[in-house]
Amino acid sequence: MARYGFIHDKLEIKFLILYIMARVTEPISFGTLTELTLCDEGIDYFEFAEAVHELVGTGHLEQDKEELFRITEKGLKNGDICQSSIPYSVRVKADKQVAVLNGRLRRNAMIRTGSEPRPGGTFTVRLSLDDDLENILTIDMLAASAEYAGKLEENFKKHAEEIYNAVLGVLLSDYSKDEEEE
Repeated sequence: MARYGFIHDKLEIKFLILYIMARVTEPISFGTLTELTLCDEGIDYFEFAEAVHELVGTGHLEQDKEELFRITEKGLKNGDICQSSIPYSVRVKADKQVAVLNGRLRRNAMIRTGSEPRPGGTFTVRLSLDDDLENILTIDMLAASAEYAGKLEENFKKHAEEIYNAVLGVLLSDYSKDEEEE
């Protein structure tokens, strides 16, 4: 079957993998690397998988105990030398996908959640939001069950910015009219 696209052999796939890995801000999973690399229709999945394995074997990539991949100094050096051989249109597609991923990774790094059991079967849930410099919001809440704690954590991870803005809006509201009526 004919492959359409600009990248056709394993060496070109390796160049693209190094190009992508040099631009991601944090270690990524094999699945995420697959999504980013298969941006060109000419890439065969099995050649891609072999290329990743070979790049780890040659010390261009590292895989940690959580099975996340990161580029090594050797990979950065060799990738920089070879990046001009990647077709421009493929680099543009890869750059767009990496930018989206880096935005998600940056956001996820700024949101922290956790829960601790308390006496009586309840939980303390800690929800934190940081900006680029420091913590901007931390909320400790009581949750009646582990299920409830998990729901609070999940919703905070999905909507941290909205929750921050809602809390800020409530705290900055003018309550003087309510106080005058009392």
